[in-house]
Amino acid sequence: MQEGLSLQRGMNFGCGRGYSVILMSVRPGAPYEDEVREFGRILVYEGHDASRSFSKDPKSIDQPERSPKGTLTQNGRFKRAADEYKQGAREPEAVRVYEKIKDGIWSYNGTFKLLDGWTQASNGRSVFKFKLELSAELSTNASPSRRLAEATNDRLIPTWVKLEVWKRDHGKCVRCGSGDKLHFDHIIPYSKGGSSTTPDNVQILCERHNLDKRDRIE
Repeated sequence: MQEGLSLQRGMNFGCGRGYSVILMSVRPGAPYEDEVREFGRILVYEGHDASRSFSKDPKSIDQPERSPKGTLTQNGRFKRAADEYKQGAREPEAVRVYEKIKDGIWSYNGTFKLLDGWTQASNGRSVFKFKLELSAELSTNASPSRRLAEATNDRLIPTWVKLEVWKRDHGKCVRCGSGDKLHFDHIIPYSKGGSSTTPDNVQILCERHNLDKRDRIE
């Protein structure tokens, strides 16, 4: 993961750099019911359960908005930001999203805007849901390499495509064999009509070769 942070939680509001980070998964058996809609432009992210120190069976109780001490949980902090945006009191929170595709393997899906947050009934309890939309604006405080990575990642590549590509490319850059700072790259860029939904148009590149390629068709 490229944030330079130790992200032990799935929800990380206000990382101190002008954005938040969430970790999501749509794999079978994932602990939360995250959804990808509209070809990756919209995410519906489920809030997180109480810690096991609070309840031996977190799935049996409502997801908490506040801790036992009364402070806002991560659910509460994201919900407050969404409410303030809807009230016109702030700009939408920028959220960088990483998707788990295999154990220990996370894929950066882009920067999204937090537009809404609500609670709903699920399996006899109340859970939080958050709506996020892929941002067309680039993070002004991001590095040039980060901004380029966001700009070239216009559509979410489906999980099954990433898994196929990871297996085919052996989890390494196809140019140099590096296993560090990897990106899923559109061979024919999305902006030039390339598809995100077939492994034939996706490859693994390291950060250096991904930046070198930019939006060229090679």
